[in-house]
Amino acid sequence: MTLQPGAKLGPYEIVAPLGAGGMGEVYRATDPRLGRDVAVKVLPEHLTSNADIRARFEREAKTISSLNHPNICTLFDVGREGETDYLVMELIEGETLAQRLLKGALPTADVLRIGAQIADALDRAHRAGVVHRDLKPGNVMLTRSGAKLMDFGLARASVASGPVSASGATMAALTQSPTMASPLTAEGAIVGTFQYMSPEQLEGREADTRSDLWALGCVLHEMATGRRAFDGKSQASLIAAIMHVAPAPVSAAAPMAPPALDRVVSACLAKDPADRIQSAHDVKLQLGWIAEPASQSGVGAAPVLPAAPRHAGSAGAWIAWALAVVALLVAAWSLWSLRGRSEAPVVADIAVPRGLAIRDYWSSVAIAPDGDHALACAQGTDAPMRLWIWQLDTPVPRVLEGTDGAIYPAWSPDGRYVAFDSAKEKGLCRIPVGGGGITRLADASDPRGTAWGSKGVILFAPRSSGPIFRVPASGGTPEAATELDASRGEGSHRFPTFLPDGEHFLFTAVPRGPKGFAVRMGTLGSTKSKVILEAESGAAYAEPGYLVFVQGRKIIAQRFDASSGTLSGERFALDDAPTPGDMDAEPAVTASARGRLLYMVNPRPASTLEWVDREGLTRSTLALPQGDWWVGSLSPDQKSALATMGNDLWQVDLERAVPTRLLTGIDPYEACAWSPDGQRIVATSRESGHEVLQIIRSGGSGPRDSVAVVPALFLESASWAPDGKTLLA
Repeated sequence: MTLQPGAKLGPYEIVAPLGAGGMGEVYRATDPRLGRDVAVKVLPEHLTSNADIRARFEREAKTISSLNHPNICTLFDVGREGETDYLVMELIEGETLAQRLLKGALPTADVLRIGAQIADALDRAHRAGVVHRDLKPGNVMLTRSGAKLMDFGLARASVASGPVSASGATMAALTQSPTMASPLTAEGAIVGTFQYMSPEQLEGREADTRSDLWALGCVLHEMATGRRAFDGKSQASLIAAIMHVAPAPVSAAAPMAPPALDRVVSACLAKDPADRIQSAHDVKLQLGWIAEPASQSGVGAAPVLPAAPRHAGSAGAWIAWALAVVALLVAAWSLWSLRGRSEAPVVADIAVPRGLAIRDYWSSVAIAPDGDHALACAQGTDAPMRLWIWQLDTPVPRVLEGTDGAIYPAWSPDGRYVAFDSAKEKGLCRIPVGGGGITRLADASDPRGTAWGSKGVILFAPRSSGPIFRVPASGGTPEAATELDASRGEGSHRFPTFLPDGEHFLFTAVPRGPKGFAVRMGTLGSTKSKVILEAESGAAYAEPGYLVFVQGRKIIAQRFDASSGTLSGERFALDDAPTPGDMDAEPAVTASARGRLLYMVNPRPASTLEWVDREGLTRSTLALPQGDWWVGSLSPDQKSALATMGNDLWQVDLERAVPTRLLTGIDPYEACAWSPDGQRIVATSRESGHEVLQIIRSGGSGPRDSVAVVPALFLESASWAPDGKTLLA
């Protein structure tokens, strides 16, 4: 039916139509009793002709009307006028998120802000027992006051709100997505909009709160990239993509998006609901942490060596950020790539919530044997230092209760327990990872490290001086496992780490030698040991056969034969070493059984490129990878800029904020300039100690020319003649 201006539904007077679709017609109306404008949705007769459906609708409408939240469109009233059923809702001025997305992707700050508001709205609904079931950009309004989640017309009360009628007559029967061919009211039927529906919904299973989180992941992906997470030429191909295909990472279409956003979206879009992030509240918190001014982490990614590793400070893949008060944990990469295995480098942000500070000892963190979990000693506001556990695909950690004063954690080989030194218990303790009471194993005062081997033995340094001790993991009398070498002036052995056989182990001897601390190799069958190398830190063994240690302020990997205790081959730098704390001789990394490394990184805030006009007004502000950037010149078409960072020359796309590396090995303070037609670039580099003018194509592809110049210490400027045939330098 179509209502004319002046018509009345109960006390509400129709003013003008606002829209229509399969879910009914929506009108602007006035409520003369309260003197306010409202939106009235008239529901199709075929959805409310059944008395049982209407009664259930009224009960569930009461639940939905209780969702008083600034980011939820308020349901004011439900009524019936003759044979017409209607809803009365808050009238919202603005545009839908779907309309905004027609213009392209949103800025990252808006993605995080709007995403957090939607997540907060979903959290409020879920806590009230309501599942939306049709979250999509068309159901989100963007207003001056923030995002508004609309149209719970496909929502049904979840299990928390009461049993579902066997008839299947629910709120789902009251509205219908325009993408569906006909009303679907039977229990188990597919209800919703295909592009945003979860796999379990497509299979006809009951939607729960995790189905809304899937849709939220789709919406976040679309906001960040301007593209739908899943698409197809037909319903069949679309459904197949949702069921079986992983969406392209956010970073593939938006390279400058924070890596942590990619992790949140991926956690929402896990095919199995059990593998997804489990609450909208967690999504809201994570997006809020990412949005903090200094709240995202740099990640080091390893290519197959000997190519130089890419990391947050060097380039072109993503922006680096810092989340933690002290440091951020990073599962850096897998050493299997050193052998050319097909396994891709594993990179994972481990988000540290705001207000949770990780202790700044390198050995405050430990990766699990499976490589999918991490431990850290961290302290929250007004809380003691305790152990926190992260699952790498879940952004929110959980605390291990009863671990007050914990330091130097070590996983059991099966990943079921954690050993740690406890200031509260004044000794070495163990605790089940799943939670439970702690078991005190031995005395320890001012300890220096812990390791748990596959032979059921725990090594620990109970004091800041003296040897390493061993104790059965089940408890018992500690025995010395090493003896100090007086000829080398050793006063302390500390920070043991087991080798794969569970019989041999590494540890660090203090004091410092000519090249650093002595890394020694010992065995459980003797207190004797031998020096393996000298380094600026302790060392950790990582599969498939490497020692990882710090030298020259870099994290270094070198081939290591664990059976003979010998190093061989070339050393490779993996990343910058973390800033040292006040603890000597600890290893910088911890490794899983699969060779995944975990280590702290220094905060690496993003750099900013600001583009101003001749009036001094800012035209745009772009985020770039952290570094010491120098801007050279603007392209003739004003779409790109030349900039140097370190010893690299970059071309920065000013519209997409994407940098492309053009040259390496240049002096960052020397000449670079565009040709008049913007097709070529001249830059200074050094070849065999001499200055050379390199002429390259815009974008870095195609042939290159070089022009030798008069030897000089610095070539500080270069410019093109108007005809593009002559250079002045």
